[in-house]
Amino acid sequence: QVQLAESGGRWVRPGDSLRLSCVTSGRTFGWSVMGWFRQAAGKDGDREFIAAMSRTGGDTSYARSMKGRFTISRDNAKNTVYLQMNRLEPEDTAVYYCAAMARRYNLGSWSDASRYDYWGQGTQVTVSS
Repeated sequence: QVQLAESGGRWVRPGDSLRLSCVTSGRTFGWSVMGWFRQAAGKDGDREFIAAMSRTGGDTSYARSMKGRFTISRDNAKNTVYLQMNRLEPEDTAVYYCAAMARRYNLGSWSDASRYDYWGQGTQVTVSS
């Protein structure tokens, strides 16, 4: 089992930056891909894909609309994956989740939430003036 715990979410103003953290515990080597997703209040359906990274760090994938503002990174020594978010907008208000994929599917499927086996509890990000 892999346990995930997100942190770093808070209220910020439009244009601000924020970095979210996802700490892994348990079988810290039991994942092959780590992804970030978000879900806005009142929006049904699948969580929105943001970015994903392989455990080795050699491959990354971004949602087209997020690339350039959001950056995924990792610190293996701290068992932590980060999501750096810049130039935040009110439309970025959501609960942000990290998720781990045990088996490494092809990169084209990293945006599919159903491929992920483990999820954190989420952290709220609110962007407003």
